[in-house]
Amino acid sequence: MVSVVAFGVAWWLGLYLISRDPGKPALVRAGVGLVAYAAALAVEALVPVAASDDVLRQVQGVLVCVPPIAWSGAVVALLPEKYAKWWRTALVPLGLLVLAPVVVDSDWARLLRAVDVLLPLVISLVLLAGHRARLRPAPVRTTLIVVTLFLGLAAVLVTLPLSFLPSWLVVTAMGGDLVLLGLAIAVFDAFDEGQTLRADMGRSVLTAMLVALVFGGQVGLAMALSTGPTLPLTALLLGSVAAAISVQVLANPIQGLLDRVAFADAPELRHARAELREIGDALPRRAENPELAALDDAEFAKLTRRALGNYGDLGRLVSSPLTMLPRITDSLAEKNLPDQPLERANELKQLLLNGILQLKPRDGEFGTSDEWRYYNALYFPYVLGLRPYSRRDRNDKLDETSKRALQWFSRTVPERTLYNWQNAAAKLVAAGLRQEIRS
Repeated sequence: MVSVVAFGVAWWLGLYLISRDPGKPALVRAGVGLVAYAAALAVEALVPVAASDDVLRQVQGVLVCVPPIAWSGAVVALLPEKYAKWWRTALVPLGLLVLAPVVVDSDWARLLRAVDVLLPLVISLVLLAGHRARLRPAPVRTTLIVVTLFLGLAAVLVTLPLSFLPSWLVVTAMGGDLVLLGLAIAVFDAFDEGQTLRADMGRSVLTAMLVALVFGGQVGLAMALSTGPTLPLTALLLGSVAAAISVQVLANPIQGLLDRVAFADAPELRHARAELREIGDALPRRAENPELAALDDAEFAKLTRRALGNYGDLGRLVSSPLTMLPRITDSLAEKNLPDQPLERANELKQLLLNGILQLKPRDGEFGTSDEWRYYNALYFPYVLGLRPYSRRDRNDKLDETSKRALQWFSRTVPERTLYNWQNAAAKLVAAGLRQEIRS
């Protein structure tokens, strides 16, 4: 039962990190590491009740190698982009070398696996220490560095088991490191987004505990009242806990998938339901009293850049700290609108649009000169929702101005250049918003 509880915690935290924002490599890779560790715990729980444990031990040996490799990728994702290329390039060789002891049962194969797991972790730890100033707040930075060091030690002990330490103790130690690292990465992401974490994570873990207890408890009770743990019942218990937690944590994407089937002929209804779910998920992450005036220009510009990226997603805008700008409070009072998160998100959207329109030159609706680049980089992709590098927008439903802009972007503006223009333009919009706070 202790193994089942540990399995449930690791499984929940891994899925929580992935579902928090699937577009962020750091969250996804940390979540994958935790899910793989949970799978290793499940195998550990099945070994005592299995008729033959040779295959299970080999599977577990592969699974426990995944968390350190995945965590090295999560660390690299927190660093400048140039470091991410070597990790992506080395991912396939790393994965193949983990299987070396499965193919050849020898000491050199196990040593090769240990080097394969430890080397990327050491490199990422060195890079993390060298770029530690990028990580805030300071306690998170310290936790990431120290616990990554202990994870490396646990990885060595797991890949090269020593006789004086039982395997379950080493695997448990790795689990403690991974949970701490998962919590640290969640805190870092919430701080980076200007959001609060306690309410959102607390609600998720309480709901996961409840559903896991309801469904897994029935199987556990049957095991206690019958002949005890057997392979089918143990597998059923683990599967019930995993399924219950997965349905709870992944409720939003699961409902979205069901809506695609149930409301296939009603796209507007699907969009409205998806937006309401996004808003519901965003509310617990919303910081009530963010200290916007205390942020430096770089942090404020980062928040503005994210808000611009979420311009067309009202659900994500709800959780933006910029919804608490004093100008929005005054605007709601002037319009006699209720001071509610959704109204604040709409007002923030209008403020962002005003900031973008201020970048527009006065001569015409569209131009390609240098003075137009910042306006074009924000207005057409974010306000109009054009995707210059996707074939889906190449249709006859666009107006002539949008067609010209789409053609100009796709033919003459590299994707990386557009990204740089958007960052520079976001700083200009942020400067306008920040001026209102200072005034």
